[in-house]
Amino acid sequence: TALTCVLHCFPCEPSWADRPFLLRSRAVSPATATMTRSKTFQAYLPNCHRTYSCIHCRAHLANHDELISKSFQGSQGRAYLFNSVVNVGCGPAEERVLLTGLHAVADIYCENCKTTLGWKYEHAFESSQKYKEGKFIIELAHMIKDNGWD
Repeated sequence: TALTCVLHCFPCEPSWADRPFLLRSRAVSPATATMTRSKTFQAYLPNCHRTYSCIHCRAHLANHDELISKSFQGSQGRAYLFNSVVNVGCGPAEERVLLTGLHAVADIYCENCKTTLGWKYEHAFESSQKYKEGKFIIELAHMIKDNGWD
């Protein structure tokens, strides 16, 4: 989980050592809440792991370890499915007919620059799609890879 990652990687993140931390978890389950700096972004993911960031403002969005699938389709092209994300706000849920059927989804946006990134699956009406509930889609058009992707 992201919390395990933060606790494991804390020693390799000396730039965090002299800054105060806050525990915040918006759009993240309690098990994946991370320690964060209180400036700029709500949550910072450890620099010692591969991460995805907002292409528009570089706010951290997700740890590569939270990636479920790269084979999703967003409204603007390819998209990735994640277990959890950070620095993301949720709009109201609404029913939409997607490629895989009827779902209740809520648009998600970057908390820093307010760009719509994708959506959160709130409810799947077909039993074969239940695994998506509570998961997040981020479109590749709004994401950039950071840290250790050499």
